[in-house]
Amino acid sequence: METVHNYHAIKVDAKKCIGCIHCMKACPTEAIRIKKGIAAINAVRCVDCGNCLRACPVNAFYVEGDELSNIKSYKHRVILFPSVMIGQFPEKYTDIHIYQALLRLGFTHIVEVEQPIEWLLEMIKNQARSGKNRPLISSFCPAIVRLIQIKYPSLAGNVAKLTAPHDLALNYIIEELQKQGLERQETGIFYVSPCSAKLAAVKFPSSKRINKVDGIINMNTLYNQIMKVISSKVETETSSMRKYITLDGILWSLPRGEARHFRNRSMAIDGIHNVVKFLERLENNEVPELDFLELKSCDQGCAGGILLTGNRFLTVERMQKRSKLYPLAVKSKTNDNLKAIVQQRITTTPLVPQPAFSLDNDRQKAMEKLRKLDKILCQLPGIDCSGCGAPNCHALAEDMINNKAKMTSCVFLQKRYLRDEKTTINRIFNNLNNTWGVNRFEADCSKKGKRNEGF
Repeated sequence: METVHNYHAIKVDAKKCIGCIHCMKACPTEAIRIKKGIAAINAVRCVDCGNCLRACPVNAFYVEGDELSNIKSYKHRVILFPSVMIGQFPEKYTDIHIYQALLRLGFTHIVEVEQPIEWLLEMIKNQARSGKNRPLISSFCPAIVRLIQIKYPSLAGNVAKLTAPHDLALNYIIEELQKQGLERQETGIFYVSPCSAKLAAVKFPSSKRINKVDGIINMNTLYNQIMKVISSKVETETSSMRKYITLDGILWSLPRGEARHFRNRSMAIDGIHNVVKFLERLENNEVPELDFLELKSCDQGCAGGILLTGNRFLTVERMQKRSKLYPLAVKSKTNDNLKAIVQQRITTTPLVPQPAFSLDNDRQKAMEKLRKLDKILCQLPGIDCSGCGAPNCHALAEDMINNKAKMTSCVFLQKRYLRDEKTTINRIFNNLNNTWGVNRFEADCSKKGKRNEGF
């Protein structure tokens, strides 16, 4: 599973950012620093989890997506969306109403990505039984896959050699439409993303796959468009578009959606900070033996995705109610003529570690830097105030070792150096301006950042 991430979906609007450090404190990989009063994202460490966007009180973070109008460029227009999208809508709108609205928006084919999920489930179980590395870790969440790749590279071999459900549906619908005689060049396939991590993963696929989508639409944007045209009247027959939807597929993106198929020898964890704590223990062999591990970056799984409009708890409840209207995956009748082709295309190579937290690739140099880091930490106050523009003292020490910061970056050391006459007031203010921007410390009653402002 080759994942060289040169693209990240989350961007910073410098005009909106006030350098308030909420994002920096929320980031699970310490990928954010404040430079000249603006949040700067380290692309090597970013996993596109979206915690920065969630924490920002002024909406300075945003996610790029394609315009819905792009679908007009194609004769045949396919929409791929996860079942979690339907869970956002009020109960008065059923599957039929939502599908009708999508047709009104111009789509000709509608596909929920978790179908036929039993093909993917079969492959996961086979890999869990035959794999040497236990537990087998789900490859469902791109943010978690990237997190393991850069922060826990020793666990890379545990990640399932499978792509996510959107690839299952993508490859399935391409084969299905080709059988119907539709030309691929005339068919536009658009994926609706519930989060920034999936948007980045779909826009730039991680492995060498031929099939790609033609556009990606933010789920919150599509939700608003659907609400403009949705009607409570049943006017169009759409049941044929949902023939492979199952209870298991609808629940797949929620907590234990995958793990529930492995009974007692499995575990499911949602929320990336919870995942980080667990992976630390797993890497240190402090976890009981498991067959399968389901990890999701967002609280309540994809129901908590940053591009969803609805409340995540209500979304989960609606999805659970909806799932009871559909059969179990094992009872679903699918077109097995395409099964072998699709399964082959969603199988990928092992995840390649790309450690971003090592001090140096050379072991000897890394040890020297580690000793230097310990000495620097002795000088720092350990208060983790973020006055230096880094999330904590340890992160600042790492920046110093990598020549991205100086001892005088610490506001407490500045005062000590001033006391010992090793620096001047002007040098201190120059350092502060480099981190927090010019005139940041001047009196200004219109300045943002008061208690609860923006929340």
